[in-house]
Amino acid sequence: MAVLSTAPLQFIASIPPVTRGFTAATVAFSLLHYALWWTSGDNFSVPYLVLVPGSSVFYPWTFLTSAFVETTILELAFTLLVIPASLRYLERLWGAIETLKFIVVSIVVSNIIAFGLNWLEFFVLRSPLFLYGMQYHGQMALQIAILVAFTQLIPEHQVQLFGFIKARVKTLPMAYVTLSTVLCILGFQCPWIVIQFGWLVSYIWLRFYKKNSETLGGGPAYGDRSETFAFVSWFPPFIHTPITLLANTAHKVASKLHLIPLGTSDVEAGYTQVPGGARAEAERRRAMALKALDQRMAGNTAATSTRPAASSSSTTSAGEPSPAKPPTEESDITGGKDGQESR
Repeated sequence: MAVLSTAPLQFIASIPPVTRGFTAATVAFSLLHYALWWTSGDNFSVPYLVLVPGSSVFYPWTFLTSAFVETTILELAFTLLVIPASLRYLERLWGAIETLKFIVVSIVVSNIIAFGLNWLEFFVLRSPLFLYGMQYHGQMALQIAILVAFTQLIPEHQVQLFGFIKARVKTLPMAYVTLSTVLCILGFQCPWIVIQFGWLVSYIWLRFYKKNSETLGGGPAYGDRSETFAFVSWFPPFIHTPITLLANTAHKVASKLHLIPLGTSDVEAGYTQVPGGARAEAERRRAMALKALDQRMAGNTAATSTRPAASSSSTTSAGEPSPAKPPTEESDITGGKDGQESR
């Protein structure tokens, strides 16, 4: 009985803090939304929990808290199935601070863009539907952001969706963006359009602003300036020319305005180009990420070894996570042999 009672606590303690807190907030806010809906009448509205463009000026916290609210059991189940495992993988690789910044930026900036778009549509079309008829909620922006992060880290890794659909990680973000585009054209702007904003915001953050491990480049390194993560790589070859021109122009303007870090080494520092095509490139990126993870785990181990023996013993019994292993060639996105859970 003692083993059964302590096992769940050990599992919870092994989850990194940001992942644990984010998951708890998602469950709490979603259950609160269900409770309010159950006890309210037909005119149910919670502008203090979800993002309503016409009301969010008075409830600015909803630019973040709206992501914690999943309005249906199916949405909540899917979120809990995918997001915690993905964040756990990223947090062990990046650390708590960078993971938290990635979450907040992806969600808040995407919601701000959606908010601004709705107000623009209201000024042009004069329809109150764009201000009070749309409620942005859920973690679609974060879902696409995580897919972008995995495309950066393990682009050639193969996953299984729903147990029978196999796909490369690098193909998933644009498939999700395409789904968003189709649904928006059909009139389902809210909340599907935040997928497009989340994709763009997360890419810009990872490309230019995310702080990488100091040990990779000999100093603070920001973003990933490699050619394999260039903006044009998201699009089919027949439109590479106009996309390249547009991206280069935007980059030059941003550089002149000092909107992006300049003159810093990137995440590729210390690694030479490996011949052999996409698979060799994927293996190189795996080695790069694994090295960063090993250095972080080695630092944690060294810090633990300096504590008194009793403290070290208690830490081990509390379920400190063991170093992760490299992902297998195939994985299930929902668990098991998950490349997101092992490295």
